[in-house]
Parts: sequence; structure tokens; C-alpha cells
Amino acid sequence: MIELDSLPIAAEGLETLEGNVLLTLTKLAGRQRRIEATIHLPHPIELVWQVLTDYDGLSDFIPNLSKSCRIPHPDGGIRVEQIGIQNLKIVTFSARVVLDMVEDYPTAIRFTMTEGDFKAFSGAWLLQPIPEADGGGTRLTYILEVWAKATIPVVAIEQRLKKDLPQNLYAIRDRLAVLHQAA
Repeated sequence: MIELDSLPIAAEGLETLEGNVLLTLTKLAGRQRRIEATIHLPHPIELVWQVLTDYDGLSDFIPNLSKSCRIPHPDGGIRVEQIGIQNLKIVTFSARVVLDMVEDYPTAIRFTMTEGDFKAFSGAWLLQPIPEADGGGTRLTYILEVWAKATIPVVAIEQRLKKDLPQNLYAIRDRLAVLHQAA
């Protein structure tokens, strides 16, 4: 499992601002990559947590996530199966992961792949309150370490993550706006 306290953002990491999402992509050893994406949301942590932990409902609003559902965990924990689909110009690419989730309310949701289409896939959602003096809300950070199998071009993984992560964070922001209006 990824140890968040030991994850410095490497100086050689590529940092970009996509809209309101700050992205940092770091090349690790070989075919391994680390990406971090952060967005400020004008909603309380409790509401953000509710959206992130609706594992069965994530595919209803996250782009390119065709399936997300809880499945039985042999030790009684939280296990989620997810399938992502990318329609590329010539071919459709699909990737499946089964993740063990560890919730540390209200600050972190950590995940580790137990089986799937990557050599390794782990990370976390980190939630930090933004003080009212700074506008209030939640700073949401997604950290992912991925190790692509040799059959998947690592450049393709990098490009998809850089494009998809901001879209996913915007989808979470939009979902929060709908839930906030309903409350």
C-alpha cells in the first residue's frame, strides 16, 4: 500500500494547471508513474466524502468509468471492482482493477489493487478543510502510483491520466453541486 507520508513530490515532476486542477506527473523507476491532482471544492468534507465513498454510484458520473461496484471482501473490508473504458480513434481500450479500500474518515481513502490490468495500481484520496478565511470548502487531492504492464504503452497511460484526472475531478465537483442543490 502507498505510504502517503513518504511521498515527496519529485523536483523532476511535471506540474501543470488544467483549469482549476493542479497536476503533477512524476516518472518513477521504469514504467512506473506517480500523478497527483488537486482541486478546491466549495463544499464541506462530509459531502465530498459522501460522493467519494458511493462506490456503486461512481460510474454514474465519472467519465470513462463504465463500472464501479462493491464486491465481497474475504476479510470483511471494502473491495471495489472498477472498469475504465477509453474510446481511442482506432480502438477501444478497457482496464479493470479490483481495489481494497481503507477509509480514514474524514481525511483519507487509500486504495491498493489486488488484481487487475496493471502490475501495480495504488493511491489515495486526501481531504483537507479549507479555512473559512480562505473561502471555506475542501481541498481534494488524488494521488495515484501506477505501474503499466509491458503490453500498455506508458506514454499512453501518461496522456490519459493527464487528460482524464481533471475531467474526473470536475465530474466530482459537478456531482457535489447537484447534491448541494438537493440538500
